[in-house]
Amino acid sequence: MQEIVDFILELEKLKGVTRKNKPIGLSRYENSAEHSWQIAMLAISLQQYAAEPVNIDRVVAMLLIHDIGEIDTGDTIVFAEGGWEERKAAEFVAVTRIFGLLPGSSGEYFLSLWQEFELGQTAEARFANAMDRAMPALLNLNNNGQSWRENNISYERVVDRLADQIQNGCPALWQYLKVRLDTAHAKGWFGA
Repeated sequence: MQEIVDFILELEKLKGVTRKNKPIGLSRYENSAEHSWQIAMLAISLQQYAAEPVNIDRVVAMLLIHDIGEIDTGDTIVFAEGGWEERKAAEFVAVTRIFGLLPGSSGEYFLSLWQEFELGQTAEARFANAMDRAMPALLNLNNNGQSWRENNISYERVVDRLADQIQNGCPALWQYLKVRLDTAHAKGWFGA
């Protein structure tokens, strides 16, 4: 019991990992725990639109753990360029440590889910990755491009980073977003 409690209390630190998007209507930035909860809810809500049938319980589990490594590494904006291999290696070290707090095979299970998400080769991982990529765009589209403007992210960079992953996991969501991204571009909601 104590090992599980220690693990859960370690996860508390995810609430202190600040991201680059602001929750709609708030002046503060969201944290990674809020992001994980929200994309899990997005996945449950959009399950019927997945590119192929998915085990939603597995998708939700992936989404709830996919950013746990950020407890040690911090968050990196999805539109960052370069250095991804180093960041992912550091996250792997972090999740290995954190999941290692769990007894028995529990930690191995979570680590395998994290790796499945990162590889993006299963239907569940593709759908989960689509949700992860879509949520920051949805927030920006409802905050007049807040983080795109603050971080000088161009329309082209957003489309290049999001299109394939969202389309592969949830084509209907990409169709929905693309129209709105084009409208936001016309309104000047992107950086240079």
